[in-house]
Amino acid sequence: MSEVHLFEQRAMATTFQVRITNEERTYALQAAQAAFAVMTALETHLSRFRVSSDIAQLAQLLPGQKLRISEPAFACLEIAKKMESATSRAFSVTPAAMQSQPVPPQWSLIPAEFSVLCGQGKLEFDLGAIGKGFALDRMAVTLRDWDCPAFLLVAGGSSILAGDPPADNPGWSCGLGEDNAPQRYWLKHGSLSGSGIAVKGRHIFDPRTGQPARRESRVWAWCDTAAESDALSTAAMVLDKKGVTAVVDRNPSWLVILHERESWRCLGRRALPARA
Repeated sequence: MSEVHLFEQRAMATTFQVRITNEERTYALQAAQAAFAVMTALETHLSRFRVSSDIAQLAQLLPGQKLRISEPAFACLEIAKKMESATSRAFSVTPAAMQSQPVPPQWSLIPAEFSVLCGQGKLEFDLGAIGKGFALDRMAVTLRDWDCPAFLLVAGGSSILAGDPPADNPGWSCGLGEDNAPQRYWLKHGSLSGSGIAVKGRHIFDPRTGQPARRESRVWAWCDTAAESDALSTAAMVLDKKGVTAVVDRNPSWLVILHERESWRCLGRRALPARA
């Protein structure tokens, strides 16, 4: 079995891991450092807690005003718009707005200008549910540019992005839960993200009502990209089974896994990875 090189770094209020195999360790370290540099740069653009970030600057816009932002922030918001539409707004990057504003904020993108236009309200964006996944996707591009296609990227344990599998393995062994979780699958060429209330409590809000998500059980989403899987797992905490089924039926490359009464239920047409 090929050696797996593990590297870690803190960012975005969590720990990011880069696991690289099929490479010499010194070269793997250099590639991981390049990926971490991408992650660090993204945090300066996407964090709402940094006053100079694109996201913090957008919160200062008045209705009718627009702001040109960086390419990474614009690309992340493009994906967010797509996921809002795909989930019928069960996912949103303004989830707390219903609590602090009389009307939900409205915003639009101007691709030709890399700009965001504020339609109404205050643009209180929170990219926590999609920003980490977006960072993993961009880190994966960097690793492939370094000719390190066999990797596993992890953000806080709840967001996983797998590239090529290690030599002689069908994939990367990943569990639905903690590292020792018995429900394990061989992951490759896709992302698995989880959402729940066990760790942070009722921190997920229904952006359509402003109320906490009612789902008690943990959910996992399996998609091609980490940004998509992070957003989808958040939406699945808000939607009922019928709503989740409607979303994944419209998107055959998505799969949602619900944990109910000590068992797992898969919703969607995408094939579940093989059991590890």
